Amino acid sequence: MKITVITIFPEFFDSFTTTSIIKRAIDSGKVEFETIDFRDFTLDRHRHVDDTPYGGGQGMVLAPQPITDALRSVRTPRSHVVMMTPQGKTFNQRQALRLAHQDHLIFLCGHYEGFDERIRAYVDEEISIGDYVLTGGEPAAMVVCDAIIRLQEGVILEQSHADDSFSDGLLEYPQYTKPAQFEGMAVPEVLLSGHHANIRRWRLKQSLLRTLQRRPDLLEEREFTEEELKLLEELCLERSKNICDE
Repeated sequence: MKITVITIFPEFFDSFTTTSIIKRAIDSGKVEFETIDFRDFTLDRHRHVDDTPYGGGQGMVLAPQPITDALRSVRTPRSHVVMMTPQGKTFNQRQALRLAHQDHLIFLCGHYEGFDERIRAYVDEEISIGDYVLTGGEPAAMVVCDAIIRLQEGVILEQSHADDSFSDGLLEYPQYTKPAQFEGMAVPEVLLSGHHANIRRWRLKQSLLRTLQRRPDLLEEREFTEEELKLLEELCLERSKNICDE
């Protein structure tokens, strides 16, 4: 996979590409990552890439010429162009899995009051990472790139991201490591038992419980397996018992 980020702050990605798992993915050739400074494409002699909005208003708007010319310099028939904008569809793990299969992703990072509307004619999709506004699209693009890169084959163990929150539509179960006792808090006995079937069942039950407590919206359209329905019934009975005990 190749990732291109079109931005006026390419240095923003220096630490991202030279640290930890992302660095290893790039160094090993599993991912090619580049940044393009669209200021280098402006025809303005002062290197301006923005201008005042037609109709008046606060702030500056990114002009179409530098961005579209930068885009043309790297775009191929196999490229998929993503605009980072709070107006886009909210990013989630399902989108990460879909985008991870693209050959070439190009991310457009905005600033100021946003993009000239005509730039959208050159974009394949728009993505947001949440209902809030950042100073620029770079942090958002970094989040999306991280989620996609870690899904590339060989970047991390496949089982590691297979168990992630949202990968199967549920939040991940609780994780524990040594010591078995810490300040009066113990690791659940089942995890110390070595009984793999019981551990798997406990983890599924805990994933259901955590999702029910924290993100019940994820369960609204879920097609539950027979085992999951039994575990949900157990959770409901346990909850009723706890209420009665109180």
